[in-house]
Amino acid sequence: MESLIKVFGEGKDLTMLQMSARAFVVYLIALVLIHISGKRTFGKKSAFDTTITIVLGAVLSRAIVGASPFLPTIAGSLTLVLIHRVLGLVILHNKTAGKVLKGEKIILYENGKVNEGNLRKCLMTHDDLMSDVRLKANDNNLKNVREIYMENSGELSVVKKIDI
Repeated sequence: MESLIKVFGEGKDLTMLQMSARAFVVYLIALVLIHISGKRTFGKKSAFDTTITIVLGAVLSRAIVGASPFLPTIAGSLTLVLIHRVLGLVILHNKTAGKVLKGEKIILYENGKVNEGNLRKCLMTHDDLMSDVRLKANDNNLKNVREIYMENSGELSVVKKIDI
């Protein structure tokens, strides 16, 4: 036990070597936690997924710098990841829970018209909308666009018209 304290230290007065050892171990633990949480957590960018990323980083950093006891901090991190995983499973089976926890897409353009109310709700200007049309649809006008959505991730998706 004494050799563990020598390597990892205790409390807030840590040496560079002790903090580095803690960082190494926390990094490995974080990889395990990310695996438990699921790949979508860091692949998607919804508020639901971003929340766990921010909170997990904040909590795990306390273990590295010695601001909180190491094992309870890791246990708290595991609890957060398990809650996220369970809520992800709930979302899979409950559409209403998905809308509440992840949000839903918002239509910004359809039938040749910009939805001004939704554009304001998303805090976007016409210039912002056209910027995404240029980037996503490789077009400088809306004549070839069928619909534009603000996805729950905050990204815009542009659906082009299909010529038949």
